[in-house]
Amino acid sequence: MPSAIRGKLLCTLSHANYSQFVEKVCHPFVAVFDNKVRCKMDSLEPSAKQQELQSLSALDTLTSAMKSNIIPNQEYLLQGSIFDNSVDVLLHRLRGLCDNVDSGPETFHDHEACFVLYGNPGTGQQPPPLTLRVRRALDDTSAPWHLRYMGQAEIGDKNRPTMIRSTLDVAVGSDILEFLKELGCRREFDFITKGFLFRKGRLKIIVGKVYRYESGKSSQELEPVTQSHYVEMSVVAPTGQDTVGDDMKTLAEQLKPLIFLKKEK
Repeated sequence: MPSAIRGKLLCTLSHANYSQFVEKVCHPFVAVFDNKVRCKMDSLEPSAKQQELQSLSALDTLTSAMKSNIIPNQEYLLQGSIFDNSVDVLLHRLRGLCDNVDSGPETFHDHEACFVLYGNPGTGQQPPPLTLRVRRALDDTSAPWHLRYMGQAEIGDKNRPTMIRSTLDVAVGSDILEFLKELGCRREFDFITKGFLFRKGRLKIIVGKVYRYESGKSSQELEPVTQSHYVEMSVVAPTGQDTVGDDMKTLAEQLKPLIFLKKEK
């Protein structure tokens, strides 16, 4: 891989995980990047656009997307939890604060699997494992599966209002499980998550509950892992848009004292 592209990708991935991710997993995302670059070229004349498209290889596309800063690869995150007996009050509060007041929040019921790709121990220093998540909707079988890379969360400057972590999310087919198996990924654990999704502008607020995954069990038979709901407030944006943290902090303040959303690992 050319050094120029390597340098740009290091902005979004930790150095230890970079080579594994690019070599083993990055190529499935190229189609997504290509679509975004094509949208950027809509203003060109037809002849110029055609010439530009013909000159773009997969790596050219990735480089162009990085230069244009159009890849949403940074997740700004606040987390918290609330006991089950208080969650209805929080949901009522969010309905009043968020955008989907009339229609109500979106619901989700997902099965998520965590895969880990370990480095080759024979190459010297052992790199940290690469973690990938595969998610599928149980309440909408027509929806695509999703593959997600999540980097290590960084608390960073104490004055920064949120955590930040690198992330890439792409829609995939159901054969992704076989694909990851062929890559050498190990399936670590599975779980079921159900809950509500609220939106306020570009902010996303999830109130969900985690259940143990047992094949063949109906949704009514699921066993909860804890007696509480998790709450996540997040924004996925291109690199450098740190001002979104101020918007998140403002909304988090409005949810006190029902819940205290914090930036902690």
